[in-house]
Amino acid sequence: MKYERDAAAIIAAVGGEENISSLYHCVTRLRFGLRDNAKADQGALQAIAPVMGVNDAGTQYQVVIGNDVPDVYRAIVAELPRLAPAEGADGAGPSEAADTVEPTGNPVKRAFARFLDFISGTFAPILPAIAGAGLLKGVLALINAFGWVDPQSQTFLIFSAIADAVFFFLPVIVAISAARKLGANPYVAGSLGAVLVYPALTALLGAGDPVGLLGIPVTNVSYSYSVIPVLLGVYLMSWVERGLTRVIPSFLKLTVVPMLTLVVVAPITLVALGPLGTFVGNGIAGGINWALDNGGAPAGFVIGALLPLIIMTGMHYALVPFILQNLATLGFDKFLPLTYVQTFATAGAVFGVFLRAKNSQVKALSLSTTFTALMGVTEPALYGLALPLRRPLIASMAGAGVGGAISLGLGVKAYVLAGNGGLPGLPGLVGETFIWAIVGIAVAFVVSTVVAMVLGVDESILARTAETATGAAKAAPAQGAAGAVTGTAAGAAVPASTAAAPDARPAALATTPDARLIGEIVSSPMTGELVSLDDVPDSTFSKRLVGDGTAIRPMVGIVDSPVDGEVVTVFPTKHAIGLRSDSGIEVLIHVGLDTVALKGEGFQSRVAAGDRVHVGDRLLDFDLEAISRTNDPLSVIVITNSGDYGIDPGTTGPVRSGDALIRVTPAATGEPVGATEGAVR
Repeated sequence: MKYERDAAAIIAAVGGEENISSLYHCVTRLRFGLRDNAKADQGALQAIAPVMGVNDAGTQYQVVIGNDVPDVYRAIVAELPRLAPAEGADGAGPSEAADTVEPTGNPVKRAFARFLDFISGTFAPILPAIAGAGLLKGVLALINAFGWVDPQSQTFLIFSAIADAVFFFLPVIVAISAARKLGANPYVAGSLGAVLVYPALTALLGAGDPVGLLGIPVTNVSYSYSVIPVLLGVYLMSWVERGLTRVIPSFLKLTVVPMLTLVVVAPITLVALGPLGTFVGNGIAGGINWALDNGGAPAGFVIGALLPLIIMTGMHYALVPFILQNLATLGFDKFLPLTYVQTFATAGAVFGVFLRAKNSQVKALSLSTTFTALMGVTEPALYGLALPLRRPLIASMAGAGVGGAISLGLGVKAYVLAGNGGLPGLPGLVGETFIWAIVGIAVAFVVSTVVAMVLGVDESILARTAETATGAAKAAPAQGAAGAVTGTAAGAAVPASTAAAPDARPAALATTPDARLIGEIVSSPMTGELVSLDDVPDSTFSKRLVGDGTAIRPMVGIVDSPVDGEVVTVFPTKHAIGLRSDSGIEVLIHVGLDTVALKGEGFQSRVAAGDRVHVGDRLLDFDLEAISRTNDPLSVIVITNSGDYGIDPGTTGPVRSGDALIRVTPAATGEPVGATEGAVR
């Protein structure tokens, strides 16, 4: 067997046979259920020839193989027959047994990983709404501070309502997003959130008289602007809804399950979970605020210096509910200014590289990433330069530490969640401490610049990675940026109103008027909104381990052929299709993230392997609404043999099926973008 030795090496590298509880594969990767992920040797895995990368997803250990994953999977099953799929299955997607496997080992770490995944999966899609409204509040505060408008005028009051509505009805929005993450009905969850802010109920609780529900006292709590009570309520709802779905007859499920779910969960939330969530939230927020209030400059230095690492691990998501709570109850937050400091410190570090470097390509790369960082998008600078080269990362940590000491030492406050820690987000800091905020930011930038110049850079390393990092810089996200707290809000929903014009083309291609005459064009296979591959929340794609390309957040559940050529493969679960154009370009279309777990439900293939197709031919239909209830529908289009070509993908704006999407040129004349750690998001 071709991969016999590789299979044995992979088994050994994931901790041996006894550490493997389950295995299946999707279109690009092996998905192991390991009893203890810590026993896996990532370095040993990456040294094995067919392995392109590794992704530890907590409850699942993913080994990226690429197009040959079925062959490697079969070789592993030949070594360990107990991992063979059930009769009639082929290992392409989780078996029933695999679904029920719960890996053990370090349960605290796994529980924390699940918590972070839940929080990030809940807040990432809604952060654009929160950030947009927050920035508008900042702009209004700036206008008011300069006296440019009467704050009691009808126009000002209307715009204030526009900015404040998202926060007032935050429980409803959070409930919908949390339900999507948990696989519950988002509209029933939204109804639960609406109960918490229903005006008549709010007035009843706020009247000062005792309120009872079936003789049980209901605590007077204001739920507007809150997030933790509704998170607890939706979590309970997800269990209640699943339990009722199992026992209620099918012909009654449509009405009876939602009714009983609300009748059970809403009272428990009002009586117990809401007050508990408020108490816990106030307690944790109080502890955080005590540390921020009393830690002073030393705490600011430590937190600021560690912030780049905190953001890279995703731990900052856990603070989002408490930041929102502070803004709602106190009117300000002291942690947010530290994120601004980190953003400008990162910009200063790569600016120092620009001043120190001599290679023209390196200088161009560092200058471009400096600009994107100043605009609040630090990922190209952080991942493309600072992290791989280490020294700029140290410089950014030094600047962020010093700036953080100034910020926290002087009590700098942020007054809105502006969603951007760069220049566009500065209105979020407008207030009594604004001047000191600017001082902390400026010092962070200068210190990082100086430290980066003193430490220097190894330009030989940069020269080897500059091509790829430049690709990351060009792919700086133009939507969903939330640098102040999250870097980017990957997975943010795209409003249905954003439709492409008939002649619309992605920005990267539209800049070249004769793009269709240079190289070959891969057309868009679907209609939706373009998302940079860097912003895809799956490292297999964002690292370009299976090829370069782009992603689309679909608005219509139809996939058309992007090339003239042949269907190479239709994955058994129908969520992915591989094509080869007449000129040899290999295209992978992967609909949704982790949709292999749906086992084909919601997908209907219109073609089979070996079929001849032309641009615009229907390949696949999928139920966008149903898939969105359980999975992120963000779809990826990559050129799997992109190492042979120069790839120029579109990265921003709306796109329609059939529009120019990716320009592919021969490697001899193009600028191919390779897969490297520098492209990690």
